[in-house]
Amino acid sequence: MKKIALITGASSGMGREFALQMDYHFKNIDEFWLVARREEELKALADCLQHPCRIFSMDITKIGQLERLEFALRLEKAKLCILIQCAGYGIMGDFEHADRKETLGMVRLNCEALTELTHRLLPYMTRNARIIFLASSAAFLPQADFAVYAASKSFVLSFGRALGAELKDQGIYVTSVCPGPVDTPFFDRAEKNGSTLAIKKYVMAAPEEVVAKALRDSYYKKPVSIYGGAMQAFCVMTKLMPHGAILSLANILKNAERK
Repeated sequence: MKKIALITGASSGMGREFALQMDYHFKNIDEFWLVARREEELKALADCLQHPCRIFSMDITKIGQLERLEFALRLEKAKLCILIQCAGYGIMGDFEHADRKETLGMVRLNCEALTELTHRLLPYMTRNARIIFLASSAAFLPQADFAVYAASKSFVLSFGRALGAELKDQGIYVTSVCPGPVDTPFFDRAEKNGSTLAIKKYVMAAPEEVVAKALRDSYYKKPVSIYGGAMQAFCVMTKLMPHGAILSLANILKNAERK
């Protein structure tokens, strides 16, 4: 039975980095299935990998596309050993003036598509399989001017932790990755209508390091992976301080930057 690793959002950023690192370390995988909308970028990635690859150029928010992916697994009678969901995006700026289509698209991709794809593919996973969700440190508390994205990632983190508890007895382990800012093309799109706090730029992480830790934490069956001391401290702070106080502090810092 063919052993498959499936990665969504594989054409760039974190998804691409997961593919590159897994290609080097995961010799027991027979084939990588790379999923994203941009076919040329997927082909370029596949050419860099030693493992055989199958490319799925698709929009996973479309039901028909998900059915196509599920059908391919069923046809192959494959064993899905690793499912990594990196597809997603965020748009900064105040909610009132946000583009409605883009805003709803965040929810559909970051939450709905992730949930449906997981539900469809779970029957093809067996004991000792791994699921990795790309959440965010934005999941730790509400964020003004990043409201929908932060809420969507809170969903991912909560869903991932609950799903991991449900699947533990089946030997399927879920890790939700919660990085802070990562040096990927994410901000090229995210900051088109607004910008993040300047302090976040000082804790920008390299995708190679975030992914390496995520894979280690997944190996050790950890439910959450948080890279870096700054983000780990931030996580603790959001548990100890009232969120209202943190939001007020963030607003003060933002206003100070504008002056």
